Amino acid sequence: MLGPENIEAVKKIIKLWKLILFLKFPIVHLRSIMKEKIIAKASEMFITLGFKSVTMDDIAQQMGISKKTIYAHFKNKTSLVKEATLSLFQIINYGIDCICELDKNPIEELYDIKKFVMMHLKDEKSSPQYQLQKYYPEIFRTLKNKQFELMQDCTVKNLTKGISLGLYRDTIDVEFISRIYFIGVNGIKDDSLFPNQTFTKSQLMENYLEYHLRGIVTKKGQLILNNFINSQTND
Repeated sequence: MLGPENIEAVKKIIKLWKLILFLKFPIVHLRSIMKEKIIAKASEMFITLGFKSVTMDDIAQQMGISKKTIYAHFKNKTSLVKEATLSLFQIINYGIDCICELDKNPIEELYDIKKFVMMHLKDEKSSPQYQLQKYYPEIFRTLKNKQFELMQDCTVKNLTKGISLGLYRDTIDVEFISRIYFIGVNGIKDDSLFPNQTFTKSQLMENYLEYHLRGIVTKKGQLILNNFINSQTND
């Protein structure tokens, strides 16, 4: 699993880089800091409350700033939604890259990625994907294309690695499975099929990941998967 030392090391590097930028360009950097804070708070509120539900007034009130300050950085709510979704995507993209570089076995790698993504999506309860698709369709399409490219590349590498290690069956169609996995991950976010009152997002992801893996593992992979699930249950 992701160790705290890895996370702390990344945080220290980011803080050092921000300090260097501030010393070189203090005024520009202060504006950048405020913009980052707005994006971070907006992202959090959009994910937990919904893209349509959250207003610019809500964000300003939560941050203790004027709405005019937000508009000094973003011309309208659409531009803020666009930058917030892109920022969240980039954070998740970078995190997944870091996890893959740890070179763990592909089964544990998928569980680490799932845990990291859910941590940033905060067990979303407000159907943010549906609201983004309905009220900001252009942003939704752009984001979905980026998500597909990221997941396709990551999943193909994971499947290929699993086959080479004898953990996944060598008879599976990698291109087909990678696309089915993407469809499934997005499909379980449909609240009309999986209502929040019955299914939590974290449990849906847990169940779907196990479903995905049990369909492709070898006997060797099944043993590792069972041991990993049992170790999580006992933690």
